[in-house]
Amino acid sequence: MAPSSLQAFADALTAADRRPPPGLSGPADRRFAVYRNNVAVGLIRALEARFPAVADLVGEEFFRAMARDFILRHPPASPLLMAYGDALPAFIAGFPPAGAMTYLADVARVEVAVSRASHAADVPRLGGEAFAEVAPGALAALRIELHPAVAVVRSAHPVGTILAMARGWAVAGPIVDWSGEAVLVDRPGLDVKVRRVPLGAAVFLEHLAAGDPLGAAVAGAASSDPGFDLAAALADLIGAGRACRIETPEGGMP
Repeated sequence: MAPSSLQAFADALTAADRRPPPGLSGPADRRFAVYRNNVAVGLIRALEARFPAVADLVGEEFFRAMARDFILRHPPASPLLMAYGDALPAFIAGFPPAGAMTYLADVARVEVAVSRASHAADVPRLGGEAFAEVAPGALAALRIELHPAVAVVRSAHPVGTILAMARGWAVAGPIVDWSGEAVLVDRPGLDVKVRRVPLGAAVFLEHLAAGDPLGAAVAGAASSDPGFDLAAALADLIGAGRACRIETPEGGMP
């Protein structure tokens, strides 16, 4: 089969109009329809595995219907399915049937971060000794690269609480306080960990992840959260080994 024919065959598997690729008719057309359905089922299961909290919150029937719609609009661009569904949070945010669940897209964002952390490169983490070598006068200009498994998700909704209940990490019950929450995702060992963090700590890590120097990260966090605890944020950053590289103002490791 020529490359163009292969592409047409692949495109037809997730085509919204459900037309078979050129050249198929009769029994071949019907067999292709079965194959197309099997592909859709496989992609739906891949999404269910990657977004278990979202699936739990909306129920199996709703999730599978939403997933089918997503597949038609966002067919896989790679044979590696571990990254398939990166666009689902944005899709959910614009999916009218899920409009009443305004927090659902953010739950999906956390689950994207969880799966990315699970597959992140296992690069060495820096300990306190690396930071101890930095001259005090260079601290503000220090740039800190976070470990690939580290991610922060901020939400206007209690996304950490919702996720914990959906995944069975906390006892399900009414949520009294619907204030926004931020969560930190990391894989310090073999398992991915998700925990709520104060707003200031989240903003601090976001600035570092964006490549801002330490001084700017501290200023940004303090501006966003008057209660920002710098000592606690640094203790977590260094003690938990959330950094994998630091760069001095001279452009190198200390």
